[in-house]
Amino acid sequence: MAYPMYEVDWSVLPPEQNRRFNPAFNIATIKQVVNEAIERVAPVSVRMQTPTRLRDLIRQIRAARTAAEERSVVNKECAYIRSTFREEDSVWRCRNIAKLLYIHMLGYPAHFGQLECLKLIASPRFTDKRVGYLGAMLLLDERQDVHLLITNCLKNDLNSNTQFVVGLALCTLGAIASPEMARDLASEVERLIKSPNAYIKKKAALCAFRIIRRVPDLMEMFLPATRSLLTEKNHGVLITGVTLITEMCENSPDTLNHFKKESGQREIVPNLVRILKNLILAGYSPEHDVSGVSDPFLQVKILRLLRILGKNDAEASEAMNDILAQVATNTETSKNVGNTILYETVLSIMDIKSESSLRVLAINILGRFLLNNDKNIRYVALNTLLRTVHVDTSAVQRHRTTILECLKDPDVSIRRRAMELSFALINSQNIRAMMKELLLFLERSDPEFKAHCSSAMVLAAERYAPSSKWHLDTLFQVLLKAGNYLRDDTVSSTLQIVSAAPGERQAYAAMRLWSSLERSAVCADATEKQPLVQVAAWTIGEYGDMLVSEASNAISMVDDDGVDDFTRPSEEYVIDIYQKLLWSTQLSITTKEYLLLSLAKLSTRLTTKPSQDKIRVIIDTFGSHIHIELQQRGVELSQLYKQYAHLRPALLERMPPMEAGAPEHDAEPEHDKPPPEQDALLDLIIGSEPLSNGDMEHAPAPPTNNNSTTNDILDLLSGLDLSTPSVPTPTTAVSVTNNNMATPSLLLDGLFAPAQPPVQPQETVVRALERNGVLVELVAQRGGDTAALTMRARSSASTTITDFLFQAAVPRTFRLDMMSPSGTVLTPQGEITQLLKITNPSKTPLRLRIRVSYNIDGNPILEQAEVNNFPPDLFN
Repeated sequence: MAYPMYEVDWSVLPPEQNRRFNPAFNIATIKQVVNEAIERVAPVSVRMQTPTRLRDLIRQIRAARTAAEERSVVNKECAYIRSTFREEDSVWRCRNIAKLLYIHMLGYPAHFGQLECLKLIASPRFTDKRVGYLGAMLLLDERQDVHLLITNCLKNDLNSNTQFVVGLALCTLGAIASPEMARDLASEVERLIKSPNAYIKKKAALCAFRIIRRVPDLMEMFLPATRSLLTEKNHGVLITGVTLITEMCENSPDTLNHFKKESGQREIVPNLVRILKNLILAGYSPEHDVSGVSDPFLQVKILRLLRILGKNDAEASEAMNDILAQVATNTETSKNVGNTILYETVLSIMDIKSESSLRVLAINILGRFLLNNDKNIRYVALNTLLRTVHVDTSAVQRHRTTILECLKDPDVSIRRRAMELSFALINSQNIRAMMKELLLFLERSDPEFKAHCSSAMVLAAERYAPSSKWHLDTLFQVLLKAGNYLRDDTVSSTLQIVSAAPGERQAYAAMRLWSSLERSAVCADATEKQPLVQVAAWTIGEYGDMLVSEASNAISMVDDDGVDDFTRPSEEYVIDIYQKLLWSTQLSITTKEYLLLSLAKLSTRLTTKPSQDKIRVIIDTFGSHIHIELQQRGVELSQLYKQYAHLRPALLERMPPMEAGAPEHDAEPEHDKPPPEQDALLDLIIGSEPLSNGDMEHAPAPPTNNNSTTNDILDLLSGLDLSTPSVPTPTTAVSVTNNNMATPSLLLDGLFAPAQPPVQPQETVVRALERNGVLVELVAQRGGDTAALTMRARSSASTTITDFLFQAAVPRTFRLDMMSPSGTVLTPQGEITQLLKITNPSKTPLRLRIRVSYNIDGNPILEQAEVNNFPPDLFN
């Protein structure tokens, strides 16, 4: 029997709902159908207000001309959404949540929609679930109680018969899973990884990847399920499976050994090689093709996993050598996609135990990258060459010209990497050419490069100088071009080199530096070159007699360009230049101290009486200088002309050659005493941290109320015998000393004390620590109550060690002073040194606890040891 009137009523429904009554409909569905029908046929006065659509809201917000107008639109819409949320059976809940998520992305508060998201998740409709899960990922986090209510919904949807609902639940679980939620649902995810449905298996593997990151303890649960992932033909499942296995191998050495040994090399490495070979040789596949390359994302993931499996494994490396060579030679390089694959291939070749020819091929690929117009590719090439230069230096040397061209690149990051790589390529054969290019770079470089570049040039010149004259010329060029950005340790090392040079070279240095000093004084640019003025003042003060004597004309002053531009100055002219510099208001106090003491020494080098009288007048004027340091020096030096005139030549005679090594320190800054809880401690010297430009900076003394520092000290000193000694000594504060060369000073106290014969120290080498290719030795020198220990750290590893930090602690009966280390980067076959001074009035045997921390390939390593095998007569 037909019911026409009801036919007419039902025909107003949309096509997807134009059906007869179905017993499977629940009450909520029937209410929704009726409400939608009323919405369409009811008059305007009866009809519910239709909410603004998402696209209309976006238009209104974008049309707002001021921030206040935008807030007005958002507040009005949020008020309407709140009112609709109060209705239990809101027809427009899905639309309102979508608008609320857009408002949340704009930065406005949207937390009041959290419960509505849960209602949408519980809805049987897929469209509601999709918006509900999206809202849960954006609005919920594990700090909120609502987060706990979603676990049951996720568990139900993970068991759904619809793959898209399962996919929604897996995505949401991977995004917002807390440790508790991950443990509750990990078994469901592990079951879904074994699903025959490729779509579900892919989503489940990604979810397991996120769960392992959150809770590494669950890794073992997913281990059996990963075996079948690499045998899948679906590219999506393959790439997620490789990603999951890579995460496991990177975070767990046991899992890495499992895939290497228990699974057998005959399974995982050959499988990966076979998959990669099929990708290279496969024809055009529209589904996975990117710019003519078949599935580059999968290729990159496989190459990364091969790199992890082949590291320090000769058998696995041999199995993948051929495929790496094929990838390196068959990949198209005209597109950025191909360059990405080649970059990963190079990293894999350099990390595994590959053949030498394959390494040369990898470095040549990086050399081609340096010629690319893309700045990112050039930066990646320089960065990779810097990491691999110690592995095959000769292969990198072939691209030296291209690397030096990168020093002229306008991009600051490329210039920085090119500079670091250039210093790594310097050797005794190319030192002249490299220094010439680096001097040009130093002259035109930005201030942020000058300090690091100049210090590295000084070290390279000291190590590979072909002659002493070239060495001195290079140092003077560095002083001239680096200006005030030169580090203080460079000044002290230059002075040491000049003082240790033969007499002819000392005269040559005095003449060259006089030319630079004269030019700076005449051109009034000495303010920008104060380190040069300091070195010149010290050198001229020591060897001024060679500068003005007639015999100096016989010394060759021809520079590298074949130019001899030196004219011997008169004594009066030298003093005039000094006076002009000393009267300058722009020079620093330290520079004037150098100049004043140098002028005093010149009084014993210059022979004419008018010159000596003029020097005396200049020095006397500083006796009333406003600065206390210069005033003290002026008064002391003036006394040498009055009361101690007969001692002045002996006191101001030429200094003996300085010895290379850690310089002595005149003074040490004092800090507060340690708190009562540290009474059992005496000294713990914290080393310096690396700066962004590679320079070193002295760390301040640790705060006394820092609990973490206290715990570190207690951990470091645990196990030492800290019993009270028979001869008590007061607790002394931690002292941090500066490794800069001390400013020359003259103190008259104790001038007439009888000279003590020098004590020749005896050295003893004590091996303190040897792990991971790092050898730490302590060279002990006997010296009465105070012994000097020189820490020497050497590396036999194949990679560069960074962030090297040496710490030491002694019992309270001792006093420990640690100087700054020579560096924090330990290259292969390189060395880092650090000086320790230990005072022991009680003459008890020395026990030392040390801590060494460093990074190898990004992995932080911390080692501790106790050293107690020092000679018993160390303090005798």
